[in-house]
Amino acid sequence: MKHLRYLFLICLLSSCKSDINVDLLIINGMVYDGINSEPQNIDISINNGKIIYLSNNKQSINADKIIDAEGLIVSPGFIDTHTHSDRDLNNKETSHNLPFLKQGITTVVVGNDGDSYFPISDYKSLYESQGIGTNVVMLVGHGTIRNKVLGNINKKPNLDELSEMKKLITQEMSSGAFGMSTGLFYSPGSYSNTEEIVSLAKIVSDNGGIYDTHLRDESNYNIGLISAVKETIDIGLKANIPVHISHIKCLGRYVWHQSDSIIKLIEFYRNKGLNVTANQYPYDASATSLKGAVVPRWAESGGKDSLFIRFNNKKIKTRILKETSSNIFRRGGADKLLIVNSKNSDLIGKNLLELSIEFDKPPEETVYHLIKSENVSVASFNMIEEDIINFMKQSWVFTGSDGNTGHPRKYGSFPKKYSEYVVNKKVLNLSEFIANSTSKPAEFFNVNKRGKIKEGYYADIIIFDPLYFKDKADYSNAFVYSEGLIYSIINGELIIDKNNFTGKLKGKVLKK
Repeated sequence: MKHLRYLFLICLLSSCKSDINVDLLIINGMVYDGINSEPQNIDISINNGKIIYLSNNKQSINADKIIDAEGLIVSPGFIDTHTHSDRDLNNKETSHNLPFLKQGITTVVVGNDGDSYFPISDYKSLYESQGIGTNVVMLVGHGTIRNKVLGNINKKPNLDELSEMKKLITQEMSSGAFGMSTGLFYSPGSYSNTEEIVSLAKIVSDNGGIYDTHLRDESNYNIGLISAVKETIDIGLKANIPVHISHIKCLGRYVWHQSDSIIKLIEFYRNKGLNVTANQYPYDASATSLKGAVVPRWAESGGKDSLFIRFNNKKIKTRILKETSSNIFRRGGADKLLIVNSKNSDLIGKNLLELSIEFDKPPEETVYHLIKSENVSVASFNMIEEDIINFMKQSWVFTGSDGNTGHPRKYGSFPKKYSEYVVNKKVLNLSEFIANSTSKPAEFFNVNKRGKIKEGYYADIIIFDPLYFKDKADYSNAFVYSEGLIYSIINGELIIDKNNFTGKLKGKVLKK
C-alpha cells in the first residue's frame, strides 16, 4: 500500500504519465474532514479499504468507480455512541443495520446501559461469520456481569463474588471490549454502590478502556440528577478512567433548567484533566420499558415473579401503587406516557391515561395490568428545549441515538439533529455537527484510524444532500428510514449507492 502511494507522489513530482489505479474516487464534493472547520473541494482516492490520497489538484487517476459529489456534502461516517443495535446485529435478517446506515452511521457502539451479550467472543464470531452492515464497538455490561454472579437481587457482593465479577470483566476486556457500561438506574445495576463500580472500573482502566454510564438518576427518583453526575465524576477520578454519560438529559419537571449547573460541574473537572464526555439524542421524549420508567426498583428485586408476589400482598401493594403514581407524575403524567412497542398492536399509539380509562383502572394499576404479560415500551415526553439545546452546544456532547424499537430516534437521530438544529435552528454549524458525530467520539472511544477523512485512515465515508438530509420517522410511525443519504462507504466498500442499499455486509468488529 505504501509503495503505491509513494509511486503516485513520485509520478506527480516528475510529471510522470503513468496511470494509478484505485478502487474508488470521489470528486467535486464539499469535504468536511472531521478536523477542520471549513470544507475543502478535494478528491478522495480509496484503495484496499483505506484513503490513500487527498488532492485539490485534478489529477488523472484510473478508478474502478468514480462518484461525482457535486452539490453534496462529503463527511466521515457517523459514529453512534449509544445504540442497542446488537439486538439487530445478532439476527441474520436484520444484521444489515439499515435504520442506522440510512442515517449515515458507519460505526455503532453496543453493550450499553449495563446490558451486553455474553460472552463477547461468541458474538464477535457470529458477526464475522454472518456479516454485519456497520462497524461495531463492543462494551461489556456491568449489569450482565452482576447477573451472572449474583442474579437480579438487591445485595452487596462479598469478596469472592466481587473477585468473580472482576475476573469476568477482565475476560471481556481481553476479548475486545472497549470499556464497561453501567445502567445504574435499572436493576440489577441500581443495587450496586459506588465502591463496587469503582473496583470494576479500575480493571477496565488497567485494560485501556472507558466507562460509559446510564446515570443512577436522571431526575429525582433517588439521589437526584446532579448527585448522579457527581457520582460518575467520582468514579472517573477514583478509577482513573475516562467517563461518558449516555443520553444526557434533565428528565422531568423536578430537574428542568439544571443543565447549566451540570455543564459548569463537568467543565470544572474537564479543566482539571478528567476526560468527561456525553452523548445525546435530539428529542424531547425519552423511551424505556414501562417497568423501567415507573415501577419502584426495590419492588423488582428477584425478578418479575418476585415483583408480582409483592404486588399481590395487600400491605405492600399500597406502597407500590403510591410510588408508581409518584413516578408517573415525575414522568409528566399518564397522558405523557405513550405506548410505542407491544406484542398487542392495539396498545401502540395510546397513552397510559387512555388505557386506564379503557381498562377502568387507575393509571398506576394499569401499569401492572400491562406488564404482567409482556415488557411494554413507552416514550415519555419529559424534557424541555432549553436543556436539550444547552447540552447540544457543548463540544464534549456527541450524538447517540439510543436506538431502541418504537422510538423514532432509532431511524432519525442524526438527520434530525442536522435538519432541525443545524439547518433550521442554527444551534450548531455543520462542521461542529460533523466533528461531534465523527472525530471526537472516535478519539474518546479509542477507535483507531476512523472518524476523519485523512490519508491512511479507513474509508468510512458518507455523502449526503444538504437540502434533503432529514428524518422521516415520528411517534405515529417510528419505522421510516431517513432520506437524503446518497452514498455510504464502509471499509472502502460502497454500501449505499444512490440512496439504495447494495446488500453488502462489510462492517467489522473493531479493535482498540
